[in-house]
Amino acid sequence: MLSRTVRRSILDTKFSSSALPPTFLLPSRARYLQSTAQHVETPPQAIDPSQLPFRKLPPPRRAPPTQPESIAMPLILDSTIREMLPLLSTQPSHYVNIHIHGKPYLVTAGDTVRLPFHMPGVVPGDVLRLNRATALGSRDYTLKGTPYIDERLFECRARITGTESEPMRTKEKKKRRNRRINTVKSKLRFTVMTISELKINRLEDLEKVEQNAT
Repeated sequence: MLSRTVRRSILDTKFSSSALPPTFLLPSRARYLQSTAQHVETPPQAIDPSQLPFRKLPPPRRAPPTQPESIAMPLILDSTIREMLPLLSTQPSHYVNIHIHGKPYLVTAGDTVRLPFHMPGVVPGDVLRLNRATALGSRDYTLKGTPYIDERLFECRARITGTESEPMRTKEKKKRRNRRINTVKSKLRFTVMTISELKINRLEDLEKVEQNAT
């Protein structure tokens, strides 16, 4: 026991801290001192966000109303149209079977139509010209198209009055042998329009169009 204590004391005195070289002579420290001077950049100062060159995007502009395309096919007035069109125009009220996105609507001036879908690209106040009609008539006369009537024979315009939405519908979906229930919510919107104008063009104006085409 005594010999072990003596050996430990001798080792402690042999490798004391005073016998170790100074820290600046250690290999890692000497390599750091012999290397080139390091340049430490100071952190940039706080930049005012108002001074940054932000590019302000212009607000989105709504596309201007487009004009209806001119019809390349010349207008042909046969004897039946020349004879019956003035009689049809003198009737007190008219109706038209108009087609909107392939669906027929029997309307007259002043009617309100609620479309079964939301029409994109329109806002309340826009005026649309409806030029797809399969039938145009009154109480005594009816003009039918094959399949559509020439849009130069009549003018039908509708004004967008607003958008309606149905109540929120909730449906629960579940698979067999699965306890998880998926809840789906839906709320559809519908475009509402009012037929603001419905008139039949005069035969004299149609004859001028026919002469200009020829």
